[in-house]
Amino acid sequence: MAENQTTYTDEETDRDLLGDAARLAPSWIASGLFHLTVLIIAALVTWSATHDESVQISAELIKDATEPPVVDPPIEIPPEPKILVETVVCFELPTDTSSATSPLEIDAPAESIEGAEQVIEFSDLSAQLGRNCFSTVIKGMGDGTGPYGNRGDKIGAPTGLANINAMALRWLAQHQLDDGGWSFDHRTGRCQGRCTDHGSLSKARVGATALALLPFLGAGHTHQKGKHKAVVNRGLAFLGRKMNAETGSLHESGGTMYSHGLAAIALCEAYAMTRDTRLHAAAQKSLDFISAAQDLTGGGWRYQFGQSGDTSAVGWQIMALKSGILSSLNVNPLTVKRAALFLDSVESESGAFYGYRSPGRGSATTAIGLLSRMHMGWPRDHAALVRGVKYLSTTGPSKTNMYYNYYATQVIRHYDGDGPIFKAWDKTMRGQLINSQAKNGHAAGSWYFGGADHGAGRGGRLYATAMAAMILEVYYRHQPLYQTQAVDEGFDDR
Repeated sequence: MAENQTTYTDEETDRDLLGDAARLAPSWIASGLFHLTVLIIAALVTWSATHDESVQISAELIKDATEPPVVDPPIEIPPEPKILVETVVCFELPTDTSSATSPLEIDAPAESIEGAEQVIEFSDLSAQLGRNCFSTVIKGMGDGTGPYGNRGDKIGAPTGLANINAMALRWLAQHQLDDGGWSFDHRTGRCQGRCTDHGSLSKARVGATALALLPFLGAGHTHQKGKHKAVVNRGLAFLGRKMNAETGSLHESGGTMYSHGLAAIALCEAYAMTRDTRLHAAAQKSLDFISAAQDLTGGGWRYQFGQSGDTSAVGWQIMALKSGILSSLNVNPLTVKRAALFLDSVESESGAFYGYRSPGRGSATTAIGLLSRMHMGWPRDHAALVRGVKYLSTTGPSKTNMYYNYYATQVIRHYDGDGPIFKAWDKTMRGQLINSQAKNGHAAGSWYFGGADHGAGRGGRLYATAMAAMILEVYYRHQPLYQTQAVDEGFDDR
């Protein structure tokens, strides 16, 4: 273990989540205990309570957590996941969607059984079902066999890749700050300036923390299991303290909606991987805020609440919504429909290419647009998708732009699986990352790229390391969308 790195026992890990993130307990329990106490002492004293709404996840703030809060019992999980019922729900899309801000009520079929989960398919399905249809799939829940069940399984990954990724996670763990979060200006913690190329977004703590957590989750580490479970635990607790309890917002001045989208992905993935009921409300509220913050006219997201969108910010929100659906959380179908309208407004050549805020064909924005279309139901043989993938594969990986590489690698992997297009892409991409990873000193295990990278200057070495690690995790972070199993199980990927 690295010098000066804090270690945590299992007991300390549980206490951390039950302390800092213990607000995940249902509010009616805390409220009930409070009112009982007031009735007992009402004749003796006068008491007034102050409610702190800025540091909650899903329940009232517990300022003195000397005793563990009461939490819901664990969800009963059937051992074998299987599709029990599948139905199709259709609705009329209102002409004026600006007034439709609440999720549609979709009831599970009567045949569903206790312990099953409801997943609203994130796609338009096929043309014969109509543009306003969503599939509702009732699935059994299985421990470790859900949408992220293959995480941590290195089978099929190239030899030596696990060690490269382990070094990256070690560097990230060493740069976690004492409050459980991270900063793009990594000099403020134990690093003490020993690593160069810090980022300038020191006020985007939520964004930095969420981005740092994602590689741990991608490698199978959660707050309940894995070598880095204490690191993940403290990071989730930090996000919990930063969430606005009333709105579910994790928006911040430095990272804006980018921070919120990243944090929503982290919360949804952590919940999906563990089914820890203490995370449920936080994950759901983060998705609700995404719907509320959408530009109801253009369908996009940008920096501020309701602002007209850009493709970069939209990409993170769509991935968060997809993560929410895979987590069996509620996503407003109209939010998805509006997002598709935004993509329509920035596409070129029938959707083969995408611009930033208007039609165009930038490399990074095209990769974001294509990945979003794949998540939203485009079939593998869609003509525009085929042309877009050909463009990305011909362009190849960038030596410096990890933002483009992150999205484009997912597009190629989802489209081709382990086929020749992905193998050619991966040979170049993986070789560049392995050769450019820092090997010596305190920076060992990290990356930094200058050049045209979307976040190089603002995110610095922390941003570059997290993005590079997630690119290398593509073998087991996602199940390729167009594999037979993925199609049969119904949108079983983020």
